[in-house]
Amino acid sequence: MPVSTTATASGLCAFIDASPSPFHVCRTVAAELTAAGFRELPESKAWTAEAATGKHFVVRGGSLVAWTGTGHEPAAGFRVVGAHTDSPNLRVKQHPDLAVAGWQLVGLEPYGGAWLNSWLDRDLGISGRLTVRAGDVLDERLVRIDEPLLRVPQLAIHLSEDRRGVSPDPQRHVNAVWGLGERPESLLDYIGERAGVAAGDVLGWELMTHDLEPSRLVGRDENLVSAPRLDNQATCYAGLRALLAAAERDRSTTAVLALFDHEEVGSQSDRGAQSDLLAAILERIVLARGGGRSEYLAALAGSVCASGDMAHATHPNYPDRHEPAHHISVGGGPVLKVNQNLRYATDAVGAGAFALACAQAEVPLQRYVHRADLPCGSTIGPMTAAGTGMPTVDVGAPQLAMHSARELMGAADVGSYSAALAAFLDPAGR
Repeated sequence: MPVSTTATASGLCAFIDASPSPFHVCRTVAAELTAAGFRELPESKAWTAEAATGKHFVVRGGSLVAWTGTGHEPAAGFRVVGAHTDSPNLRVKQHPDLAVAGWQLVGLEPYGGAWLNSWLDRDLGISGRLTVRAGDVLDERLVRIDEPLLRVPQLAIHLSEDRRGVSPDPQRHVNAVWGLGERPESLLDYIGERAGVAAGDVLGWELMTHDLEPSRLVGRDENLVSAPRLDNQATCYAGLRALLAAAERDRSTTAVLALFDHEEVGSQSDRGAQSDLLAAILERIVLARGGGRSEYLAALAGSVCASGDMAHATHPNYPDRHEPAHHISVGGGPVLKVNQNLRYATDAVGAGAFALACAQAEVPLQRYVHRADLPCGSTIGPMTAAGTGMPTVDVGAPQLAMHSARELMGAADVGSYSAALAAFLDPAGR
């Protein structure tokens, strides 16, 4: 029987527009989970047996792990869908205030593999989080300014040496203008004021720019999604819909959604996929079931993870950049990603598990291989597999313009991708 989900292209657009930063992704997901009866658990307190049953989630900065279970045996395995909340962008430096040639500038630094040319000549807002002084303690504030505050101007074609444009230098060419004047103005004071924080009380920040153009359906028949951050908020959205569908049914395994920050810069942080976040939560679930270390290791041995990220659709203007025997179509269904040098974690076991899920959901499956003479990107898959020992499969939805300020995918792929992930979390014969 096909697996139905509530995932839609318009729903994805709304999700992305509500989530300009990893912290906002977690807030958006947490709000939907809470509305569906999930309860947030603090990591800093002991968990009771209740954590092994029902519906719960944990937030650590820009990362979130949620699960749903119905009182399983201590050594029962997990079905995990993993994704990442961060996307390449331009982020605010620690001393951002500059004045050059009569322009007020904000110092920005590329985050991840941002395709820099795509960020030029766009109206940009600012989002992220602040830590602020609240008496003798620290408080945290999310920040979102959806106004055309910043703009990184392109060099005029008449000033380029060959009239072919320039490749922006990440140190010199991505600072944003935000006003006029000979003396620098304080960006942090401005943002603090907008957040209701007294000058000088902003003690730390993780601030980033975001494109202000709304996500939308485009094309002759509106069968395409044009949006920022499809990589990888499309998987965050599809994985959330899949988990909510799994929460409606009993199963022999615990369904888990793990959304990690910092994938675009290597995942080596307190909340990235190389951290203890997923392993620690899975072990605490087993402990709450009444198990111990032995049961935890047995549970991992009986688990499977689908590492969800986006996939490269065959580009119509650059078909020669793709492996010729592995054509990937937008609208052609979820993508199974394989790399012999383990840039993707997929092995035969993981591939079989996802192929069965697509068959259960009655959606087509595409298989992707990167050109052998081009460097292949990676995902959270290999590090999740290495850190937990779970068989892991790398999957995604096809798109164009990956790492651009705006990306493109098929509207129909939103539902089919979510359906495949839902079937993976809730397999037949569970």
